[in-house]
Amino acid sequence: MVEKKVIVQLQNGLQARGAAHFVQKASNFESNITIVLKQRKFIAAKSIMGVMASAIKKGEEVMLVADGSNEQKSEAALEAFLLNQE
Repeated sequence: MVEKKVIVQLQNGLQARGAAHFVQKASNFESNITIVLKQRKFIAAKSIMGVMASAIKKGEEVMLVADGSNEQKSEAALEAFLLNQE
């Protein structure tokens, strides 16, 4: 299991378009990936409805938790996406 805190740097956060791209990227990995918010709310990273409903904004800190066969790779790719580095 890999855990990493990330401060979201996407201009519009994980609103409609950003959420769709994030979920699409997460769905490319076999690992189970969860977004944990400060309120200890857990969101499945492969759920478009869950990610959009979370309304994660730029500057918000989240924790990515990946568990599975490609956990390192999935965490690194999603972290880069949230940091707007891809």
